[in-house]
Amino acid sequence: MVNPDPYEPFRLAQGYRVGELLFISGQAAIDANGQIVGVGDFDRQAEQVFRNLDRVLRAGGSSLAKVVKVTIFLTDISNFDKIVELRGRWFTAPYPADTIVEVRSLYSPDAMIEIEAVAVVDAAAERE
Repeated sequence: MVNPDPYEPFRLAQGYRVGELLFISGQAAIDANGQIVGVGDFDRQAEQVFRNLDRVLRAGGSSLAKVVKVTIFLTDISNFDKIVELRGRWFTAPYPADTIVEVRSLYSPDAMIEIEAVAVVDAAAERE
């Protein structure tokens, strides 16, 4: 969906469209070169994750405003309040359905957050 695709080395698709829904793979705090941003800094990682999510949604013909469900994986649930704040900045009402899970680790020991999403495809973008 995004070119160049920083997830290509991991042999996965960033997302798939099925009907009018877009299923987005977990977005991590990686830059365009596939490197983790903000090692040890949850705030920087979370910002990067939301930017990555926004980018891949747009590439798939949707947007953050069209997200209906997210699953947020945290390596430290004490960051829950920060997630609530970020949801208020990046999403708009009605807010997406949400599951937040604390996990022991993510794909890298330096990764602190990952978000996967389901969104409705923007029908207007298809007509262009």
